[in-house]
Amino acid sequence: MIAVSWGAATDVGKIRQVNEDSLVANGQVFVVADGMGGHAAGDVASRLAVEAFDGLAGDWSIRPEAVLNVVADANDSILDAARHGEGRGGMGTTVVGLIAVQNDGHDFWFAFNVGDSRLYRSFGGELEQVSVDHSLVQELYEAGAITQEQRRDHPRANVVTRVLGTDPTPLPDYWLRAPQSGERFLLCSDGLSNEVPDDVLAATLTAGADAQRTADQLVELALTAGGRDNITAIVVETR
Repeated sequence: MIAVSWGAATDVGKIRQVNEDSLVANGQVFVVADGMGGHAAGDVASRLAVEAFDGLAGDWSIRPEAVLNVVADANDSILDAARHGEGRGGMGTTVVGLIAVQNDGHDFWFAFNVGDSRLYRSFGGELEQVSVDHSLVQELYEAGAITQEQRRDHPRANVVTRVLGTDPTPLPDYWLRAPQSGERFLLCSDGLSNEVPDDVLAATLTAGADAQRTADQLVELALTAGGRDNITAIVVETR
């Protein structure tokens, strides 16, 4: 069992009328889902996704394969809901998660993502973006067509290339990491990462506030920067 402290915060932002972000944070399972803005019933899609992962809570012998199975189950739930009139066809959601699992008798963090909601890790004064965005802008950057500085304000920055709610089930990226005392993780929707630069994220995560206060501060920073989208942050500290 990995000992942690954590905090979570979410806000509809200053422009949107509905918060299409959903989250689960319970000491073992940490997930942020960002329902697709402009799509049909993104709030329904994100809620269904986090409900699927919340079902893992309480089983400290979870193996990595079980988490991958839940990714597929969440995708199926969204598709089934659309077919039966809960939400509408075309709804989808990104998902990023950090879940305590066991592998070969040892505790690990299992991290995964589908879409452009992000996972960062802060340790030893360094901030690392663990996840890689599944987005058009990321593909353009990797191809050398745009610079790092051009990514944030690119006119197609909201185009994602993988989401839950599609057929066939999208493949997540995933990582298995041994826990280290003192490390901090940040899971967030793009309403935070698009508004707050990485250097400010890094400074806030290392400023000394507890996990809940840090999550609250990050959401406030995004609101101050414009709050143009829904904002969600989960901060997890390995003790």
